[in-house]
Amino acid sequence: MSAGRVILSRFVVVLILIAGVGCHACAQRNNRVMNRPYTDLRPWHLGFSVGLHTQDLQLTHSGYVTPGGESWFVEQPDFSPGFCVGGLVDFRLNEWFSLRVSPGIYFGNRSLVMRDYESGAVERQDIKSNQVVLPVDLKYASLRYRNVRPYLVGGVMGAFDVSKRHARDLLQLNSADVLVSLGLGCDIYLPYFKLCPELKFCFGLTDMLRHDRPDLADDPDRYKFTQSLSKAVTRMVVLTFYFE
Repeated sequence: MSAGRVILSRFVVVLILIAGVGCHACAQRNNRVMNRPYTDLRPWHLGFSVGLHTQDLQLTHSGYVTPGGESWFVEQPDFSPGFCVGGLVDFRLNEWFSLRVSPGIYFGNRSLVMRDYESGAVERQDIKSNQVVLPVDLKYASLRYRNVRPYLVGGVMGAFDVSKRHARDLLQLNSADVLVSLGLGCDIYLPYFKLCPELKFCFGLTDMLRHDRPDLADDPDRYKFTQSLSKAVTRMVVLTFYFE
């Protein structure tokens, strides 16, 4: 297991334990008081979020073999935790459903390794990203139990990468992407605000690989890495903490 995965897994475990202790404390206190009993009756409200995420690429290989007999395989062997921040506008639809718009920015990195089957040669590339995102989600919340209320969420997310690209990179990705997302979370009603830990899984709908590489016209040998792939689709796991 890579160092990035170990750090992320330990961080997630700590956050889950903290949330669990908070829920237990709220449940104990709920025998006497219910925090913010009318907060869910507001027609709309604002909030903000912080969180962690990992970015993955689902790569489809084309089977391309160079004139020299090279056959390159591209993979993302580990995951680097990224940071995300955002805002929130929540519109109440009825007792059970609400529409949530949460613009933000995701800072992340993908580390790719390229290997040639025949020679064993290895090339590496880090693809950093600063994505401006606009998720639009439909939230379904269960009955409130004292000071906790589990929920499910699903929707679509537009993303645009504003990070600078470097000419002559072995691989380049397109800037715009569209993803669908599914997740679950829990509203925790505290005395002064509502804390909502949420775990979401995002699946890209578009091919992110930039197939046209005119910047490599004077060095066509570097184009073989792009030719080795037919598609690259985004996958993300996002752990978010909303403060509402």
